[in-house]
Amino acid sequence: MARTDDPKPLADRLRAIGMPSDIIVNRLVLEGWSEDAARAALGTAGAPAPLAPQIATPSSAESPAPITAAPTAEVSASPIAANVRTAPMATGRGVSYRTLSGILLVLVALGVSAYFYIAPPRVYSISIPGMEASSTLPLQYGALPALSDPDYYASVKANMIKSAASFIDANLETMQLNVYVNGTSTLTVPILAKGKVGSWWETPAGIYSIQTKETNHLSSIGDVYMPYSMDFQGNFFIHGWPYYPDGTPVSTSYSGGCIRLSTDDAKKVFDIAKVGMPVVVYNSAAVGDDFDYQLKAPSISAQDYLVADLANGTVLVSQNASSTAPIASVTKLITALVATEYINLDKEITVPSSAIVYTSVPRLRAGSLVKAYDLLFLLLQESSNEAAETLAAEKGRAQFVSYMNQKAKAIGLTNTVFTDPSGAKADVSTPEDLFKLLKYIYANRRFVFGITTGEITDSAYGAPSFKNIQNFNQIKGASAKLIGGKVGQTTEAGETYAGIFQVDVGGVPRDIAVIVLGSHDSPSDVAKLLNFVHSQYAPAQSP
Repeated sequence: MARTDDPKPLADRLRAIGMPSDIIVNRLVLEGWSEDAARAALGTAGAPAPLAPQIATPSSAESPAPITAAPTAEVSASPIAANVRTAPMATGRGVSYRTLSGILLVLVALGVSAYFYIAPPRVYSISIPGMEASSTLPLQYGALPALSDPDYYASVKANMIKSAASFIDANLETMQLNVYVNGTSTLTVPILAKGKVGSWWETPAGIYSIQTKETNHLSSIGDVYMPYSMDFQGNFFIHGWPYYPDGTPVSTSYSGGCIRLSTDDAKKVFDIAKVGMPVVVYNSAAVGDDFDYQLKAPSISAQDYLVADLANGTVLVSQNASSTAPIASVTKLITALVATEYINLDKEITVPSSAIVYTSVPRLRAGSLVKAYDLLFLLLQESSNEAAETLAAEKGRAQFVSYMNQKAKAIGLTNTVFTDPSGAKADVSTPEDLFKLLKYIYANRRFVFGITTGEITDSAYGAPSFKNIQNFNQIKGASAKLIGGKVGQTTEAGETYAGIFQVDVGGVPRDIAVIVLGSHDSPSDVAKLLNFVHSQYAPAQSP
C-alpha cells in the first residue's frame, strides 16, 4: 500500500540540499509513496521514470552461493547533464550534422549518468575461515555471531588482508574504524558512538557491504541529517555527526545505533569507500565460561528436544536435536527480527485484506492503520498470524520471506527454511538451529525477548496501543524465570516451544535454552525439562 500523506515537505528538504530530482523521486518511492505522488511533489508529473536500482536475487537454499551486495546507487551532489543546442534542419526531410551531434551527446550523458547512479557493486572472491578446523567459507554478507569471538575475528581480517581485499573494519570494542585498500591499512579513525547493548538500535557483529553512499542523508526515523552517510544494512549507517534540520547538532548522549564518526573523519572514509566494499563489524569479545555439569534424565511427549546452557553450550539433555521438523509459530521470532531491521517501527501500515487470516485472537480489520511497533506485540505475545501477514505485506510477502531466509543463513541456521511469515504452513528447523537463533536474539536483539515476556510495556516508541493482550508464552508450574521465548501450534507441527529460562543450578543462576518440537503438550514438557535441570544438576566439583 502506498503512503497517503504529503511527500512534498521531504521532497523540498531533499531538493534544498542539492539532491537531483530523479534521485528524489527514487528516494520518495523507497519511503513508501507512489511514483505519481513523488513526481507531483516535485512538479514533474508525466516526466520519464527515473532509473531504478537492480536487486540481486538470493541464491537457492540447496546450492548456496557467495552473497554479493545488490546493485545500488552512489548518490553524488550534482548529476551529469548536457545542454544541447540544435541547428535548423537542412531540409524538410533531413537532419543536420549539428542536430545528430547533439543527440549523440545526450545519449552519452544519459549512459554515463546511468552508470554512476546505478553502479554495479564490486564482487569479492574472498574466503573466510569456517567454524570447523581447516575449513573455509565463501565471503557472505549479513549478521555473523561468530565475529564476537576475538580469535575468529582476527582470522577473518587476516584472510581478507591476505586476499588483498579493500574493506572497512569497524571494531566496536576498541571503538576504532580502519579502512583497508588492497589489503593495506590506509586510514584509522575513532568511532564516537554506537548502538547501546540490548537496545532497539544495537549494531550486530557481522560482515556487511556498502549499499549506498549519500553526501547528506536525511533519516526519516530520527528526522536528522547524517553527513557522508554509507548504508551497510537496513537502517544501519556509517556517518558523520548528525544534526537537525535547523543545523543544531544532536547531543553527545544521543545514538540511533549507527556507527558515528566525526564529520571530518566520515568524509575521509566516504572518499575511499566504494559501493559493494565489505564492512566487518566486531562487537564484543565473548567472555570465557568454564561452568560444567554433572549429567543425571524425564519422560515427555515431544519427538525432538534440546536443553542446553546458553553461555557455554553444554547439552544437558536432548533427543533428535539435529532432526528437521515443522516449528509452527516459533517462526515469528525471525519475522520480528526482519521487521525491526527493514521497517520503520513508527510507520503506520495499512492492513491488507490478504492479512485477514485464521489466527488465535482476531483483532485487525482490512483497511485499518496500525503502527508496525504495535504489530510486534500481537505477533510475539498472542502469536497473531494477522500481524505476521501485515508486516510481511509492507515489504511484499515474497520479498519478506526471502529476507527471513537470508537472515537464517546469516545467523548460521543451516537446516532452517521459511515459506511463510507466520509459521502456519511448512516452515522447518531443528532444535540445534533454534538454539543458535535463541542465542543470537539474546546477544543482539534482546528487546524481542522483552516483548515475548510482557516486560516491555513502554519504550522509545511509546506504549502499545492494543489493550488486554494475552501472552501465550509463559510456562505455568516451571521452576524458572522466562527470559524470552515463543510458543507455537499447528496440526502438522503439533505443539512447539523455543525459549530461554533462568534456572537455579545448585545455587548458581544459569540461562538455559529449552526447545521442544512435535509435542502433545509443550507447556508440560517444558516445565518437566526445567524442573529436571533444577533438581538433578549441580555445578561440577573441581578435582
